[in-house]
Amino acid sequence: MSHTIREKQKLLNRVRRIRGQLDAIERALEEEQGCAPVLQQITSCRGAMNGLLAVVLEDHIRTHLTEVDDEHEHAEGSAKEQLIEVVHSYFK
Repeated sequence: MSHTIREKQKLLNRVRRIRGQLDAIERALEEEQGCAPVLQQITSCRGAMNGLLAVVLEDHIRTHLTEVDDEHEHAEGSAKEQLIEVVHSYFK
């Protein structure tokens, strides 16, 4: 079973929160609010999207990418864990 199916409700809840943030940006623009509040809302929305992407990507790596040979793991950890660490650092 795919991780997106297993975690469907959590992912949908995140998407709904992001939709709410986008609606707030639209309202702010319609109400001609200043640049600073609009930029703050856009930044928050981007952070939420990056968080969603990170969760789905990490689950994808853990679920669908397999180790070639567990016996040849390096001292610093598996290739899968190293990739997840790089992804996490990218989204910070």
